[in-house]
Amino acid sequence: MKKFVSLLLVVMMAIVPFAGNAATFTPGEYTGTATGFGGDVTVKVTMDGDKIAAVEVVSQNETAGISDPALEKVPAAIVEANSADVDGVAGATVTSDAIKNAVKDALSK
Repeated sequence: MKKFVSLLLVVMMAIVPFAGNAATFTPGEYTGTATGFGGDVTVKVTMDGDKIAAVEVVSQNETAGISDPALEKVPAAIVEANSADVDGVAGATVTSDAIKNAVKDALSK
């Protein structure tokens, strides 16, 4: 019985710090900015409760051609994963990171 109670206490201590940490957002649009290769990258994140419904790059000065795959693929990957913790695009790492960091900035507000 003591082992069971001890195990139960350990499990509870492991779970309790995470209880209530799930972020919930008021549905709507959030804007965030981060520094890319060519300057600031600004995104608009549309939230539907705790789900990322859309990510749109609204302003950027990245190098055309090189950054295009990141500008297309990273926002879609963020929506699909419902997280900014996604892989970047090879060859456009700085732009990829800027988009991800701009989304994180938007969601921190």
